[in-house]
Amino acid sequence: MDAQIARIAADHHGVFAGHHLDDLDVSHKFREARIRDGRWVRIHHSVFRIAGAPVTWRGKLQGACWAGGTRAAASHRSAAELLELPAGRQNVVEISCPRWHRARHEGLVVHETTLLEPIDLTFIDGIPCTTAARTIFDLARRATPRSLDLDIDAALRRGGTSTEELVATAARLASKGRPGARRFKAVLAARALDGAVPESPPERLLASYLVDRGLPHPVAQHVIVDRLGGFVARVDLAYPDVRLAIEYESFEHHVGKVALVRDSARRNAIVACGYTVLSATAADLADRGERIAGIVRQLFERAAREPLTHEVASQMRLLGAFPTQPG
Repeated sequence: MDAQIARIAADHHGVFAGHHLDDLDVSHKFREARIRDGRWVRIHHSVFRIAGAPVTWRGKLQGACWAGGTRAAASHRSAAELLELPAGRQNVVEISCPRWHRARHEGLVVHETTLLEPIDLTFIDGIPCTTAARTIFDLARRATPRSLDLDIDAALRRGGTSTEELVATAARLASKGRPGARRFKAVLAARALDGAVPESPPERLLASYLVDRGLPHPVAQHVIVDRLGGFVARVDLAYPDVRLAIEYESFEHHVGKVALVRDSARRNAIVACGYTVLSATAADLADRGERIAGIVRQLFERAAREPLTHEVASQMRLLGAFPTQPG
């Protein structure tokens, strides 16, 4: 019996629950003896850990979900951690369930909700968890629009959700007066202007800082082609109308001889297509895009003094680069 229970615990992050013992027909007397002898440690009502097994965050989370009942699931920051989203945290155990009748535990946050449907749930490492779309929606109550964007980017890049699923989640839950619903819908609406998903959080932050400073939304992951339509490069951010590319250069990806040769050849090919290339680094995130925004504005102003198409001229006027002329 002990060996069977140990195998169950090994498959569930060192913990096991009353329903496992029921399935094995473990008597109440046997259970109390193991707890009294110190071979099992009770962590919640009818949830136990094998004595000596490592105490892990996943084990605590698994146990809390079992203690919350059959409809409990990791949610909010804990779900974000399981889903590998930027908002994830391991310093808290956070779950959602219809009703919580257990004693309070330090580091445990419980959200009581009746709006948790099967479509909102998945399993990660055997732990019931809210889906990426539902998790991000739940986080919107306290998150900033910028942090929501980072979580959405991460979920889309990992294939954990889709734009369609996010929109459907908003439509399904926002009408029920959920806190954060308005912020969540506003972030989704604003993303329609961004184009492709940035490849990294720094690219998303840089784009948002440029918008904060009055510039148009840059196009993420813009593809540059030559005069024959051949692929030249995919740049991090771009303003195609003024042929401006912005590349975020992280230290780990742009050091060494090989990187220097590769980056130089790529930059030369982009410049040959008539693009100006700006490099951004962590310092530009630290100053919230002030340096880069100033250069971008100068390039827009220079383009405004040259012959422009109607579309480019309209974009310049939105920036206030030059006044609207009659006719």
